[in-house]
Amino acid sequence: MTDRDTAFADYFAARSDAMRRTAYLLCGDWHRAEDLVQVTFTKLYLAWQRITRHDALDAYARKTLVRTFLSERRLGWFRKESVSDEPADIPITKAGPEDRMVLQEALKQVPPGQRAVLVLRYWEDMSVDETAGTLNCSTGTVKSQAARGLQTLRDLLTDQMTPTFDRKRIS
Repeated sequence: MTDRDTAFADYFAARSDAMRRTAYLLCGDWHRAEDLVQVTFTKLYLAWQRITRHDALDAYARKTLVRTFLSERRLGWFRKESVSDEPADIPITKAGPEDRMVLQEALKQVPPGQRAVLVLRYWEDMSVDETAGTLNCSTGTVKSQAARGLQTLRDLLTDQMTPTFDRKRIS
């Protein structure tokens, strides 16, 4: 194994789990997240010798992941095909300890561009400028997509969440 391969293997071992979680938030499917991460790290490996700033690897890998996700969505590569009459995805409608799962289900329904902004801004904790740089768009686009994405999430969650308390008793 060369020094290049060793350095790449070390980076992969250190960052693949975090990339997989980010990919899952983007696509909402663990198997597809694995595919996205695999494509991302393949592209990263092919560019490894050209990368001079190894301190910026996380940003480069994240940008590659998001662009791969958005590219697949635009090209129609990923489609759900039904192989039975039973619904494959049953939405979670109850509130309680599974709030995180409800949020993830709602996030799957947010349009891909808005979802990418939400994941980068609020999951990856990137600034508006960093998000704009990663998505190769203006800061205004990031702000508007974040606002629209948050509103979409609010609407979806309002529809999905059922109150866990009786409002009349509180009044």
